[in-house]
Amino acid sequence: AIDNFDRADEKTRADERIEYLASHDSLTRLPNREMFNELLRHAIEAACRYDRRFAVLFIDLDRFKLINDSLGHDAGDMLLVEIANRLRGALRSSDVVARLGGDEFVVILEETAERADVERIAGDLLTVLSQPLQLSGHECHATASIGIALYPSDGGDVQTLTKNADMAMYLAKDDGKNGFRFFSTEIKTQSIERLTLETALRRALERDQFALHYQPKVDMGTGQITGVEALLRWTHPELGVLSPLQFIPLAEETGLIVPIGRWVLREACAQNMAWQRRGLRPVSMAVNLSPRQFVDEHLLQDIDEALASSGMSPVLLQLEVTESMVMRNVARAVKVLDAIQSRGIRLAIDDFGTGYSSMSLMKQFPIDTIKIDRSFVRDLPNDSEDQAIAQAIISMGKALGMTVIAEGVETVEQQAFLRSHACDEMQGYLFSKPLPPAQLASLLRSAPMLVSPPLQPAAGDLTARPGRRSKPGRNSARLSR
Repeated sequence: AIDNFDRADEKTRADERIEYLASHDSLTRLPNREMFNELLRHAIEAACRYDRRFAVLFIDLDRFKLINDSLGHDAGDMLLVEIANRLRGALRSSDVVARLGGDEFVVILEETAERADVERIAGDLLTVLSQPLQLSGHECHATASIGIALYPSDGGDVQTLTKNADMAMYLAKDDGKNGFRFFSTEIKTQSIERLTLETALRRALERDQFALHYQPKVDMGTGQITGVEALLRWTHPELGVLSPLQFIPLAEETGLIVPIGRWVLREACAQNMAWQRRGLRPVSMAVNLSPRQFVDEHLLQDIDEALASSGMSPVLLQLEVTESMVMRNVARAVKVLDAIQSRGIRLAIDDFGTGYSSMSLMKQFPIDTIKIDRSFVRDLPNDSEDQAIAQAIISMGKALGMTVIAEGVETVEQQAFLRSHACDEMQGYLFSKPLPPAQLASLLRSAPMLVSPPLQPAAGDLTARPGRRSKPGRNSARLSR
């Protein structure tokens, strides 16, 4: 009888444990998604019955993946447990805290009706969550983004309230993270437009809606074309011509920029060879690499295939990267850039001066061209600060043996200042806007014949020591001079 009682007691405890695990997260011991939905349903029913208002906060950690990948899953689990404890400690016993999964948490502020109170609580939560903590011997700061939906104005059911709070959270992330945003009808409109644009973007490549325009680069002294930069254009049958500012960030965020960038690379190389087959002289072809492309494991293969399929010489290709891209992981960036440079391909730092501008690290990269960002060119020659920055960039580039190109040159005054300070090249509307292939071909045909760049890499380029530029090779293969 005693044995039977013990077994029955064990079964009761086991059943209770199973029931608990079915409704709670085993790591943080917070209610799980299923339990949260049930609690939110009860909150809605009570609020409806007593004509109350309340708030739902959708919380997502900003840098969880970085910490999880860098320090390991155990450290990631420790972080999630600490975040759960901080949320519980910062809220009242009447508030609900749950973990939906991953690094997503939700809060129900059931007895909070005023917007100002919700703002204060959200601000307090951000402060609590951003406090440093020790993980695997490292001090970490885990900030969060919070989206807020209010009952009943932002939804009258579980799904709508949760979805709208989630939507507002993504807007908080877009605004720079470590902040909170309330849901609004404008957010919903933006989200629908974004979803429509993303769907169209996924189909644009297969429906042949992309095209490349080419902006000439011009020798500052002679005014002659030294190369072109390929720039992406998208014409949608219903949405019309879309600005790159509308779709490039979305393509980058969704990862679609990788196949799109692959197409740009192949199309630009093929176009350059098509011009040559029509009797036009070879020109340098500059193509921008996006951050997602730069870290893609197939980048070098994509470059090789674009050159092989087109038949274009590597020395005619120049790849443009940004400062922020190469500074994210310096060791990897040096390795990738060295592999690109060893093929005879030229490398340029785009938008120079707007990123990290670490002089001590610049010498590590096999870069042969820097581009002065248009933001420093716009107010030349009237703004003394822009003058000083432009002069400093040109001087540094010259000291490192690089070609210096100014972007966004639109006036003769800007051109005169840059020429007087020995800037090598320019591109901008003063000479030409980006042009479709046929119009660019006409421009090349009418331009005076220059000494063409070599069709094969110079010997110095092929034997350059990895990780450093070979100065004789760089000078002999400089396509822009």
